[in-house]
Amino acid sequence: MFSRSKDERAAKAPDVKGNGAAQPAPSSQTVSKLGEGMLITGNIVCDGALQIYGHVLGDIHAAQLAICAGARVEGNIIAQDTVIDGVFKGTIRSNTVKLHGNAVVEGEVFNKSLNIGENAQFEGISRRLDKPVEPPPTVTLQPEAALSPLADQETARPALQS
Repeated sequence: MFSRSKDERAAKAPDVKGNGAAQPAPSSQTVSKLGEGMLITGNIVCDGALQIYGHVLGDIHAAQLAICAGARVEGNIIAQDTVIDGVFKGTIRSNTVKLHGNAVVEGEVFNKSLNIGENAQFEGISRRLDKPVEPPPTVTLQPEAALSPLADQETARPALQS
């Protein structure tokens, strides 16, 4: 009654919807989004689909990645499927790379399949991948007692000297 077909459960590559924004196709996975007003400095690992609308300075490892219109990313990308409709500078390692109309890409692209859409800008080199990109490992975080709201507050405070 509430089950999905095998095809619907399969993770699909990001794609562009009618409004021109790059978005992953529906799947049973959670889609993580970095909003328009966000600036992330550091590395990101996402074992599912990731949509970026803001700015990222750092490396990204994701199963499916969409850099949406208006977004800006500088760093390295490792993803099974990548769709770019924003600005990217760095190195991409991805099985499939799609550059849509608003895309501005500068750097190296290692891929199995590269699609450059009309009005997309690409300056750099493209090389064929020897072996396919694997999804990132699933990360399970263990809560630490010090981060728990029930943790002893005295142990979290530095000692004061008299």
